This record gives sequence, C-alpha cells and structure tokens, in this order.
Amino acid sequence: MSALLWPNAALLAQQSQSRQTTNSSSQGMFTMKVNTDIVLVSVTARDKQGNLIRDLKQSDFTVLEDGKAQQVRSFDVEDAQTFAKTGPEQAVSRGPLPTQVMSAQKVAPEVLRDRRLIVLFFDLSSMEPEELERAAASAQKYIDKQMSPADLVAVVTFDTSLQMRNDFTSDKAALKHSLNVMLGIEGQGLANGSTGTDEGQADTGQNFTADDTEYNTFNTDRRLQAIASLSQALAKINQKKAVLYFSSGLQKTGTENQAQLRQAINTAVKANVSLYPVDSRGLEAFAPGGNAQNASLRGTAAYSGQAVLSQYDSNFATQETLSTIASDTGGKAFLDSNDFGKAYDKVQADTSTYYVLGYHSSNPAMDGHYRKITVKVNRPDIKLEYRQGYYGPRDFKHYTKDDREQQLDDEIASDLPETDVPVYLESEYFRSKDDKFFIPVSLVVPGSAIPFSQVNDKDKASIDIVGVVRDKQTKFPVGQVRENVKLNFEGTKQIRSKNVQYNTGFLLPAGTYHLKFVVRENENGRMGSFETDLVVPDLRKQPLKMSSVVLASQHVPATQKQTQNPLIRNGQQIIPNIAHVFVNGQPLTFYYEVYDGAKPKPVDDAPKDAKRGNVRLLSSVQFFRGKIKVYETSLVEVHEVTYPDRKASAFELEVPSTQLKAGWYTCQINVVDDAGGTFAFPRLPLLIKDAQPAPAQAATVQ
Repeated sequence: MSALLWPNAALLAQQSQSRQTTNSSSQGMFTMKVNTDIVLVSVTARDKQGNLIRDLKQSDFTVLEDGKAQQVRSFDVEDAQTFAKTGPEQAVSRGPLPTQVMSAQKVAPEVLRDRRLIVLFFDLSSMEPEELERAAASAQKYIDKQMSPADLVAVVTFDTSLQMRNDFTSDKAALKHSLNVMLGIEGQGLANGSTGTDEGQADTGQNFTADDTEYNTFNTDRRLQAIASLSQALAKINQKKAVLYFSSGLQKTGTENQAQLRQAINTAVKANVSLYPVDSRGLEAFAPGGNAQNASLRGTAAYSGQAVLSQYDSNFATQETLSTIASDTGGKAFLDSNDFGKAYDKVQADTSTYYVLGYHSSNPAMDGHYRKITVKVNRPDIKLEYRQGYYGPRDFKHYTKDDREQQLDDEIASDLPETDVPVYLESEYFRSKDDKFFIPVSLVVPGSAIPFSQVNDKDKASIDIVGVVRDKQTKFPVGQVRENVKLNFEGTKQIRSKNVQYNTGFLLPAGTYHLKFVVRENENGRMGSFETDLVVPDLRKQPLKMSSVVLASQHVPATQKQTQNPLIRNGQQIIPNIAHVFVNGQPLTFYYEVYDGAKPKPVDDAPKDAKRGNVRLLSSVQFFRGKIKVYETSLVEVHEVTYPDRKASAFELEVPSTQLKAGWYTCQINVVDDAGGTFAFPRLPLLIKDAQPAPAQAATVQ
C-alpha cells in the first residue's frame, strides 16, 4: 500500500484548484454561521396536593444551564386532558392526522398539539413467549379500557431489526391487529445473563461451557442502538414522547456498553423522549435449585445459598440499566410487578399537561461534557418535574479513539454517501495463481480537500482510509482495508494544487462485487466516500485471456514487496493514472498482460536463425480523433512467458506523447495471439494537454 503526491497535470487537480479559488474568494467577503440546535425541556408542574397546574406562562419560568441563565426561545403548553373533552371538534379544525408521522420528513406542531404520544416498544430479542403474551395482554387492556381520545399510539418491535408495526394512530382496531400479528413471533431469548463460570450453571451433561460475555455485549449494543434509532425517528416531533419499553431486562457488561448506553440516553434526551421500561418477567421467585424447566445446577451453590444470591445479582444487573435509562430520560422503570397497568397510568399522568421550553445553549464548547439543567418558577409551592441535563455536542477534536473508529464504521455501513471530501477511484484486474485475480485499487483525493499544517518547514496531515469489498449477492465482506496514512512533505509549497493518491489491492476470485471506500481527514473530521460495482470476469470463457489496461505516467521505487501485485516489476511500481490525463511531453505507458498464449506449431522449413519461443503475441496502440486514426505505435512482438507461475506475458508499451497534439483521443489496444488465432481490441479514453512549465515529480508518502 502506498500514497503518492501527484503533480498538477491531472484534470482532477484543476477541478480541486478551481474549488479552492472559489472558496478563498468567498472567505474574503464574509463568514456566516448558523446554529439550529435547540434544547427542548418538558416540564410538569404540580401543587402541594399533586394536582397539575395549567396556567403558567413563559415569563413564569427561568432556565439555567450549568448555573447560567438561558433565553427561552420557544414556549408551548400541551394539555391532553382538555383535548380529551373536546377532541373531535379540535381534530376536525386541525385537519386529518398524517398517516405516516414517524416516516414523515417534517411534522407540523399544531397537528399533534395537545395529543398524548405513546410508543409501545416490544423487545422481542429478550422476551420469552409467555413474557411477550403478558406484555401484549397489558397493551390490549390499555387500548380497551384506558386509551383516551387524546392518545396517539404506535407499536414498534425489535428482534433482528427495528420494525414499525403501526404508526401513531387512535384507531383501536388497527392497534389490536398489530398486537395480534406480533404475538405470532416467538422470543429469541438472547439475554443470557452473567456467564464465564460453570458454578451455579445448569448441568446439561456437556464438558464445556462457553463464555458468551462478548456475545452478550454485542446483543446489548444492538438493543441500545435500537432505542437510539427509535429516538432519532421521533426527534422531528417537538412534543414529549413516552416510550413504554417492554423487555426482560437489559444486561450491561462492565464498561463495554458504556459508550452505547450514553449515546442511546443522549439521543433520547435530545429528541424529548422519555423511556418507561417495563420488566416483562414480572415478580420472580428464585428457587435455590433453579427453575423447574432448567437442569440441575453444578457444584455446591444450590446448598450454600450462593445460587440464590447469584440469581438476585444477575436479575439486579439486568434491571439496573433499565432504571438508568428511565431516570436519565425523565421516565420511570416498572420492575418486580405483575401489574403492568401502573406503567400506562404513569405515562398518561406525566403527559396530561406539561410545558415545552426551548432554548439555544449559550455554551459554545463542543467538548461533549454533561450540562446540568435547572428550571425554576416564580410561584411558590410548585413542584417541577423535568430532565436534569444532557450531553453537549462534540466536534471531531473531542472524539475519543473509539468514537472515531465508530464514525468510520457507521459511514461504511451507511447507504447515504459523504461528499465533504472529493474521492475518485479506479480498479483493475490481473490474473494471479489458483484462478484468482489481483485487483489493484487506486484512490485519489485532491490536496485542496486535506487541511495541511506547517510544522518545521514541513506540511503535515493525516487521513484515515477504510475500504470493504462485498459479494454482490450475499453482501458478505470478502476484503477489507483500514489504514491511517500520514502525509509529510518537506519543501512542498503547492500541495493544495496537487492530488494525493493511495494504492492498495485485493485478491479475489471471478465474480461480481460491490466496492466502497471512505476517506476522512483528521483535522476537522470531514469525510468522503466512493462506491461502485466491481466485475471480475471469468477469463476461462474468453477466447483471448487478457487483463485490464493500465495507463501510467510514472514509476516509483516499490516501498514494500508485493509478489502478487503485477504492477511491481524489478523493484519499480507502476502508478496508474486514473484520470487518463497527460501533459504533452510526459511519459505515457500502457501496461497489460495476456494469459495462456498458444504455442506456435513447429515449421520444418523455417530458417535456423528464426526466432522461436513459447508464444507469439502481437500488439500495437492506435489513437483516434473521432473516426480518424492519427497515430499508431509500431508492432510489438512477445515470444516469452514473462511470469511462468501465472502463465502471463506482459506488455509495457512506451508511447512518445510529443507525437500527439492536445485534445481527446480514443486509444485502441490491438492484441493478437498469432499462434492461437484469437484477438482483442479494448478501448480507452485519453486526454493530452499542452505542455506547461515542468511539473514537480511525484513525492512518495511514507
């Protein structure tokens, strides 16, 4: 793998240079910064008797963040209790309710005003069938007996993926239908509890008990990520959203899940989502010998009391995380109870009447630190209920190592491309051993897109490059690249007008693949991505077996040994010119290979000094302007197999670019296997530019 600095001869450099000129001219005029992040705080006010107070105004509230007063920019009163009395009249005056609230790009606040937004979130990945039935039965009871005209309810499930089974609606029949459909799904039982020792574990007669701690860590991360994804979908709705989260506990494995837990909570807080976890296991009784459906325990734990203590510890560990996400998001956890109706009562009480205060934080720091929120009211004897704080935004400089790695992983998995950093890519194919192919990949980033800093007369920067090749049908990754490239140039004053090229490769069999690369500059964290389909042909089905044609303008010393890379020859590496743009006078090289060339038949009357070899391959290159041929190289003959282990005969044609005038050309590479009677005529576009002052040679980045 290598990275190179290209001279200002390529078209890509001109494009990046023009972008830089535009940016620099605009910087001299003005700089505009817009901050659209608003912090929403839902506040419930009660008197001494616990009755809701509905007549407070914006001037009655004072909001403090870390002890500093904040200017309240928005104020809204949500009164679901009043809507319940005059709901039909209000609903008609506001127009029909959107059928797709969660999936809509934007939801008008007045459409959902005074409505109670409740999400029934069933974590099917953790619940057993009887636990799911208990949770669904409580939901059906709520719909039949407790659901008011102000309630809008959505049903969401998570098993292998997050699914919205019913968007926000007041249609009781539709909600009950969704619950009935859900009851046909059996729980996966993925939450396995604490593991790592066989003491107090069920004796199944097997000699080995696997430590599935890593598996539980991954499973918990997936569930926390599902909570974060649901919160993101609800973020466009300003009103308070209450999520009833039904699960059989959430096991956090040490500090491994801490980052994901923090992200899930902070995402919910920013989206004004309160979580009300409900332990679907209900009130459990722990028998010393274990449950009846399990095998007997190992060891003496069942007789010493250690087994019961271990069961209590495991149960507490799964409930602790539920309590954390409830308290940190302004909700309440319902544990160790068979009466799930209390959870619905609490949700309806908390969302009957509340105030939504919005403000822009006066703290400009992007350090991601926790910010404490304090809300005060100028009336005496009023108790306020609100969330206590949130984690502030972070810029790239405050990202931890794990955060930076996660950012790259998220972009690789994302369907939406990043375009802040321009990325250009080209791939080729050359046959290797065992019917596999070496795929050279060249990736180019304009120097103007990389922020260099000057240290001790050197221009320094670093970029992270992540690439993955997936099988087109199975989506399974078959090749990966992950590397941090340090750029360090001494005495280079024109880096911004040049291009940085990174070269790597993969070894793949014939087939169809999808290739994606992500590049991130490590000063501001801006990223760019490039993805394309990659077809590696099955040369066994072709009459003339030929590789890709590589156009190049320079050779550099190979920095590492890659015996499988055909572009490294005699200690020199051929650097592909992916733009196919050359300056008049620059070296112009065509490199390609022919495989399994036919052997010439012996001729009895041939002269004794006639050249004989293993093969007889002929090749030339023709240059066309439109339909007119303007130049053709002399015919080149190859009689030897250059690489016997690959049965490859290599062509490396040097073309004098001084023979070509500036302009676009179509290059036709003529290849004939004279002995086998087969031929191929691949074509490539090429641009020749007028000679400029001598460009600097490419510098190798170590």
